[in-house]
Amino acid sequence: MLKLAHCFLLMYFAYSNVFAQMAQEYRIVTDMGNIDIELYSDQAPETVANFLRYLSNGFYNDTDFYRVCTPENEAGREIKIQVIQGGMVSEKKLFPPIDLETTQKTGLRHQNGTISMARSGPHTAQSSFFICIGDQPELDYGGMRNPDGQGFAAFGKVVRGMDLVKQIQVMENTEQYLQKPVAIRQIKPLENP
Repeated sequence: MLKLAHCFLLMYFAYSNVFAQMAQEYRIVTDMGNIDIELYSDQAPETVANFLRYLSNGFYNDTDFYRVCTPENEAGREIKIQVIQGGMVSEKKLFPPIDLETTQKTGLRHQNGTISMARSGPHTAQSSFFICIGDQPELDYGGMRNPDGQGFAAFGKVVRGMDLVKQIQVMENTEQYLQKPVAIRQIKPLENP
């Protein structure tokens, strides 16, 4: 009987550990439809915690996707990327910047659908995030999109809704800024994806 209890307990902890390590899924609700993402808190704990702090306070509600990088509007840049950017909250709602969890540290890469934090210098990311369209190795550690070579902090991936991401990317823009930003109504946990 004791062996059976130990076996049950061992199976319970193994099962719990597997589910604890699974990626968390969230839904970005926009005026054009939904984008479902998974977040990798095991690999990028500080970046995910930062994103979730904005989410749990409702600060992403009624923000928008406001910037797009396309082959056309990147034509003059030496290092070109393709992303959509959103989630800029008002200055009074900003939390302090977080440390940069580089892709060298996390093992994550900027591939098609990767969600990552926008930044200027190292350790300056706050609320704005972007989603990659296609693989973007110049955004990884050692890439030269940012001259410091530190790259950006990838922390999740789109699991459903890349068609919408691509639709947003090709909307009319002026110098990368959407003429009609796409409202993010809310970002919420997905109970049953």
